[in-house]
Amino acid sequence: MAFDSLTEKLQNVFRNLRSKGRLTEDDVKTALREVKMALLEADVNFKVVKSFIKNVQERAVGQDVMNGLNPGQMVIKIVNEELVALMGSETTEIRLEPGKATTVIMMAGLQGAGKTTTTAKLAGKFKLKGKKPLLVACDVYRPAAIQQLQINGEKQGVDVFTMGDKHKPANIAKAALEHAAKNGNNIVILDTAGRLHIDEGMMEELREIKEAVTVHQTILVVDAMTGQDAVNVAKEFNDKIGIDGVIVTKLDGDTRGGAALSIKAVTGCPILYAGMGEKLSDLEQFYPDRMASRILGMGDILTLIEKAEADIDEDKAKEMSQKLRKAQFDFEDYLESMKQMRKMGGLGNILGMLPGIGGMMGKMGKTPDIDSDDAQRKMERMEAIIYSMTVKERRNPDILNPSRKHRIAKGAGVDISEVNKLCKQFEQMKKMMKQMPGMMGGKGGKKGKFKLPF
Repeated sequence: MAFDSLTEKLQNVFRNLRSKGRLTEDDVKTALREVKMALLEADVNFKVVKSFIKNVQERAVGQDVMNGLNPGQMVIKIVNEELVALMGSETTEIRLEPGKATTVIMMAGLQGAGKTTTTAKLAGKFKLKGKKPLLVACDVYRPAAIQQLQINGEKQGVDVFTMGDKHKPANIAKAALEHAAKNGNNIVILDTAGRLHIDEGMMEELREIKEAVTVHQTILVVDAMTGQDAVNVAKEFNDKIGIDGVIVTKLDGDTRGGAALSIKAVTGCPILYAGMGEKLSDLEQFYPDRMASRILGMGDILTLIEKAEADIDEDKAKEMSQKLRKAQFDFEDYLESMKQMRKMGGLGNILGMLPGIGGMMGKMGKTPDIDSDDAQRKMERMEAIIYSMTVKERRNPDILNPSRKHRIAKGAGVDISEVNKLCKQFEQMKKMMKQMPGMMGGKGGKKGKFKLPF
């Protein structure tokens, strides 16, 4: 995630604080200097950092904290609370018009921020909530922008309105509203054109659209990878046309992520969603408290649970659970579990949401046991080995003799030792399951004591 490096640095600071029985004012100031440097390196706005450190320090050097039973823990609690306040305290939803009235949402942003893809992702979110969105292609300049919106709209099962690239965006928006009224679309999302940088032509076009139709929500899409520039872009858009909220894309990338911590403080506009991947389902509601928890390495179990509920097939999960309890699973079940994990965004995404792992993710290469990239590669090799087996071999691993293993290794393009290693791990897992009837809800154990992850 974008904050891996920041998380690691903050955890080092907090580790030092916890190691001290009592804190002096100098201890707190030293720790906050390190927090300040970590935030600046993460590309958080300088004025925002200055205000944040001042607020934390004022609260942290109070008598209640300094004389408390666990002052280090209290300082961490204050940092967490101030981080949440910095990002907006409360989760903000896109405000929709009441009753059956149609809500018009205008998407804006610079070219390359992922606006068109995000527009389709957002439409998918509304569709899941029982709405009938209409995507409108108002970007008449960028080659293939209309086609991209049509392809993504089709994937999401959402209607797309287009008049080609020969009409003015304001006229397209007016015609789209008439189309929506006739076809029962209660949300109209306008995908407008971006530029490489902010210019008066782009702003004028957005104003023309706002004059032609009533826009209820103007949402800006910014790229987290541009760091402080994303904050400057948000401020300028807000000053010139007015925005109601921001969606930050590419927050899953190897970036510094400071934009997410600065936007609300600088513009006053809330972050609504965060783009956490390239798939059309990779758009997460932005929860300031959960994001603060992730940044501090405390994980994000609630989002992980929500992802599991949304992405994992319940019937298959029950079937898998029963097979695991009886130690009857085979390599086809192994494949299914990997498929379910991928639906949840892959191993790296899952690890980043587990308490205590987030900060360690920044130490890639130093801790191979939790190197998500390395684990992902191993998982892909395992899949290649299993796919090189026949259906009969997958369902009955006991028939895997040396000659079959040599054939599988050749088919997967790996050494025979890797096939042997996978088979050995598989057998060990089956043995372990047989030895754990209590945890698995079998004889002698309380049912439901231990829930399987898939």
